[in-house]
Amino acid sequence: MEEKLIERLESAVARLESLAAGFRPGAPPEIGGDAAALDPSIVAFDELISQCVGRISSVAEKIGGQVLDVTKVLAEAFAVQKELLVKVKQTQKPGMEGLAEFLKPLNEVIMKANAMTEGSRSDFFNHLKAATDSLTALAWIAYTGKDCGMSMPIAHVEESWQMAEFYNNKVLVEYRSKDQNHVEWAKALKELYVPGLRDYVKSNYPLGPVWSTTAKTTVSAPPKAPSSGVPAPPPPPPASLFSSESPQSSSSRPKEGMAAVFQEINSGKPVTSGLRKVTDDMKTKNRTDKTSVVGASEKGRVSAPAFSRSGPPKLELQMGRKWVVENQIGRKNLVIDDCDAKQSVYIFGCKDSVLQIQGKVNNITVDKSTKMGIVFTDVVAAFEIVNCNSVEVQCQGSAPTISVDNTAGCQLYLSKNSLKATITTAKSSEINVLVPGAKPDSDWGEHALPQQFVHVYKDGQFLTTPASHSGG
Repeated sequence: MEEKLIERLESAVARLESLAAGFRPGAPPEIGGDAAALDPSIVAFDELISQCVGRISSVAEKIGGQVLDVTKVLAEAFAVQKELLVKVKQTQKPGMEGLAEFLKPLNEVIMKANAMTEGSRSDFFNHLKAATDSLTALAWIAYTGKDCGMSMPIAHVEESWQMAEFYNNKVLVEYRSKDQNHVEWAKALKELYVPGLRDYVKSNYPLGPVWSTTAKTTVSAPPKAPSSGVPAPPPPPPASLFSSESPQSSSSRPKEGMAAVFQEINSGKPVTSGLRKVTDDMKTKNRTDKTSVVGASEKGRVSAPAFSRSGPPKLELQMGRKWVVENQIGRKNLVIDDCDAKQSVYIFGCKDSVLQIQGKVNNITVDKSTKMGIVFTDVVAAFEIVNCNSVEVQCQGSAPTISVDNTAGCQLYLSKNSLKATITTAKSSEINVLVPGAKPDSDWGEHALPQQFVHVYKDGQFLTTPASHSGG
């Protein structure tokens, strides 16, 4: 007992000595490793890990398998973020190349998580995607200012979770009557980010990480290898985050989400080199000619494109009235956020992508797309799905009419404001509509729309009713 007490006293004295050694009269003290660990923001992050990450990890232990594996990677990512937060307090703000080197440990963990979602789909694919996509929220630490091409930290965390929530809701729906451990895992994952990480960033870093101004330590890019007498062959051109061509072969799989962003950062090129400032005269409401085309890629919020056989990918506003989204493949972070109620959105030939429409538009049409996810706020006229396969749609606001035509596999997530929507179907199958529960913490209710009908000739006309099936 006495030996343990002496050890604790010696440890406390050592910390005090390290603090005293870093103090210089007339100047702010340099923050050492122990001092940084005792900083209130670091202590708060420790509490976030202990409570929220600890909760989801304990539930994952009960589930096991791939769910436990991806949860361990998630916990590793949060541990890496803590190390980076400590280094921020000990390091001067780096340049763009130095920032890439600084973020490398976080990049490696995110790439590890992305690798778990590749290959053949497992029974826990939704768990893997929800956890993997949620890790993009940790990239808020890369925010360096309004010109860096990112949303502000709080908004970035919220937007990243919206992408992951698409798959997290599927876990809730699939297991609500099967296994409550999976339901608890999904709820714990959401609370980790909203309100967990969001409130942490709001309280401690609303304007981004605060780098040290007095530290002597700087982060720089790794030195280049010395050149030898024999010149090396030229390297292949790096994939640009903002280019319209892909250097990858058609058989290779493009990087998705923040993985593509970190790949661009690691290339050593300035991340904001391809961004253009949107001036007032370029905004839709201020244009007089209404003939220019504004590409959403100018905002720097989409990843490296992949080509389809139909043509190059498009995400642009045409004639000031119609957003065109075409031939997008494997793009999980497509965003349209500069829209109004007079504009329409037309989505064609997209595959394995997710599009967010942030704002009210007049009409949305999805045509000939496969494994496409659309999250929208409000539509004035109608939301139409035509000639599609495996489409998932989430309405966060209101939609008077939803039309599904010649489509196989459609999941509709309605908000409370869109429950009065008229849903019309024709030549379609496997259509499920999910509605929110009566209470905020209630599970979603799933309703399968009929695809078989019985026609009976009676009193000079045919009467049509949905076919009902009863098990014996």
